[in-house]
Order: sequence, then C-alpha cells, then structure tokens
Amino acid sequence: MSPRDRLIVGLMLGVPVLADLAFIWFPALSSVALSFTRWNGIGGFDQIKPYGVENYRIAATVDPQFWPAVEHNAVWLLVFVCFATPLGMLFAVVIDRNIQGSRIYQSVLFLPVMLSLALIGIIWELIYSPNYGLINTITGHNQDSNLVNWLGDPHLNLWAVLVEACWRQAGYVMILYLAGLKAVDPSLREAALMDGSNAWQTFFRVVFPVMKPINIVILVVTLIESLRAYDLVYINSHGPVLPGLELLSILVTQNILGEQTRIGYGSSLGVVLLVISLVPISVFLYQTFRREARR
Repeated sequence: MSPRDRLIVGLMLGVPVLADLAFIWFPALSSVALSFTRWNGIGGFDQIKPYGVENYRIAATVDPQFWPAVEHNAVWLLVFVCFATPLGMLFAVVIDRNIQGSRIYQSVLFLPVMLSLALIGIIWELIYSPNYGLINTITGHNQDSNLVNWLGDPHLNLWAVLVEACWRQAGYVMILYLAGLKAVDPSLREAALMDGSNAWQTFFRVVFPVMKPINIVILVVTLIESLRAYDLVYINSHGPVLPGLELLSILVTQNILGEQTRIGYGSSLGVVLLVISLVPISVFLYQTFRREARR
C-alpha cells in the first residue's frame, strides 16, 4: 500500500478504536475502579478515598431501594420474556402469512419503535391521567371520589409503565422475527405440510428451531432492554423515582447525578448492572464464535 493508503486505513481503524476506548472501555473500567472508593465528586481526584467492598455491602444490606430495584428489573425481564416477546412473535407469524393489509399492520405495529421513549411516555401519561385520562374516563374513575392514580399508586405504577414498554418492545421483536422468518428455507415448510403438519406444528417443530440464531439475539436484546430500562420510568416519575418504580439504572443515575452525589456507591450499582449484562452477552458471543468455527 502507498503511504496515502496506509494513512486512510489507519484513520478508518484508529478513529473507531479510539472512540470505543474513550466512550465504552474507559468509563466501564473507571466505574469498576470507583466502585471500591468513596467520593462525592467534589474537589480533585485527591479526594477519592479507598473504601474496599463497603459500597457493595451497603447496597446489599443497608440501601432500602436496592433489592426492590433488583426485583423490579426481574419483573421487567419476565414480562418482556413471557408477554412482549411472544406477542411480537405472534404478530410476525401472522404478518408473514401475507394476509390482506399486512403492510399496514406491520407499519402500525412498528410505529411505537420509531417514536422516542420520551414521546411514548408523554402519550401514556395522557392515557393514564387521573382526571382526564382515556382509561379513567372510559371506566368512570375520573371523579375525586373514585380516582385511580395509575402512575402514583406504588401497587399499580410498575405494571402501568410495563404496558408502555411492552407496547414498544412487541413491535421491535416483531421486526426481528420477520427478518428471521424471511431467511427460513421455504422448502422446509413445504415438506412439513406434505407430511401432514398444520400451520402451528410447522412453525414450532420446523421453523422455530431453525431460527435459533435470531432467538438468541432476541433473548440478549430482551435482557439488555429490561436492564437498561430508564427513560419511561424517569418521564413518568417527573424526576425523583416514585415508590414502586425503583430500577437499578434509576438508582445509578440518582446516586451519581442526584442531590446527594455518591460517585463510588453509584459506580458500584453500575458494576452490578454491568456484571448482569455480561452474562447474556457472553452467551451470545460464545454461540456466534462456535457457529463460525463449525463453518
């Protein structure tokens, strides 16, 4: 290669690598290091004091919001896996059969994915409004004597926000499964139908196992989406997290950027979130590299 070619290749490789190191690896490793310290963010780096594993002990035994946040993240994941993902798969299977108006249905179901999470939160705030919301108006619970506060009641608000999240997640999963269904060899379906299988048997016994790679991708995406859930809760809470809506991502932000800045403790919560996220990512990479090795 000429010197000019080497320069271009160096820039094409060097700039992304530097960006990756600056915006991903450096913050991640810094968070791991800060999680073993005590620092309120005031003053220079000389104010950072070693704290050992005390931050993790405080999270596990002292902080009253930590375990509810872990529980709510687990609930978020279960709802995504047991409801949003099967619903998105159902939409994909029905649309893939080329029913009349399938293009319109696909566009309508994918529309929430195209909207920003901020806009989704605002739309559902109007639906959940105690006095003027669509749900309370239809059910007749919009009077002061019988109001249902969907976002203020700690027994209801998590499920209300999960409806918002599933509204978007189902469309996202639908598009991923549609892409996977288009890649399935049509001869497999024809052979199954000739053997006497009905549509559902063909899908679950022939098509679904063939889509193992896309199933792994969707599982990883679902887990990551449930762990990094933040926007809808923050918008519906209007700032400070409401009781019933505690999530790990909310606690990380609240401790690092909140009124009582605790950089070390917030970093330890971020490390907990990172470790949990690494599990599905490692499984995905293992499956991908093993499949490439077999080829």
